[in-house]
Amino acid sequence: MKFLRYGEQGEEKPGLLDAEGRIRDLSGKVADLSGAVLTNLAALKDIDVESLPIVQGNPRLGPCVSGTGKFMCIGLNYSDHAAETGATVPSEPVLFMKATSAICGPNDPIIVPRGSEKTDWEVELGVVIGKGGKYISEADAMSHVAGFCTINDVSERAFQAEREGQWTKGKSCDNFGQTGPWLVTPDEAGDYDNLKMWCKVNGKTMQDGSSATMVYKVPFLVHYLSQFFTLHPGDIISTGTPPGVGLGMKPPQFLKAGDVVELGIEGLGEQRQDVIADPA
Repeated sequence: MKFLRYGEQGEEKPGLLDAEGRIRDLSGKVADLSGAVLTNLAALKDIDVESLPIVQGNPRLGPCVSGTGKFMCIGLNYSDHAAETGATVPSEPVLFMKATSAICGPNDPIIVPRGSEKTDWEVELGVVIGKGGKYISEADAMSHVAGFCTINDVSERAFQAEREGQWTKGKSCDNFGQTGPWLVTPDEAGDYDNLKMWCKVNGKTMQDGSSATMVYKVPFLVHYLSQFFTLHPGDIISTGTPPGVGLGMKPPQFLKAGDVVELGIEGLGEQRQDVIADPA
């Protein structure tokens, strides 16, 4: 199934996508796509979809999951992306965090922060935790996954690598985490180890890759992260990006106000973002 959240920011309601691509309102069945609802998504498979109200018009789509406590990201997890940045594949997953305040809807704008000259794009496969746990075995890892989604791990490269400290400040600016449009359950997502991924800037294809080149696969990542802390329902793992980011271009190319970014993952939906200057 394809779950989603729709409505104005901070007032999103849960919904799902029916077979005709229409949004159906789930708010009469569940409060939101968070917590125990994510743990028991399988129970919603018995819902008579045709009985759910059709949402009229073209509402804004919000992040496809709510109640995210941890937004975890894996760096240099694609062999071809590591090569384009001049880095070697790490001997174990590189973990960094994005502030949860970066999370926004799939079509919400990319906001270039003040002083930024190196804002970059990264299409990534997102994993949403459904059942919490700690010290999860790799064999049991997928039973803890509620579903998959498309993520744009927007990055400010100067903030990330040229300022003191770790990567967080270059990854956590407002609207640096477009998430959705859908939360797709594993049974419908298909072969998550071989999904086509793409990103365009102003209509030009920049990234054209596949999750097949991911070094550390989804079950291992769930297992690995759970060795350090408890995973909770709603936590997101953004699993890395294929080659074609602005940093890897010769010369490097970065986003500016007026640009348009489009990206998507096979079976998980597409995003479109206008790039704007920070209005604050």
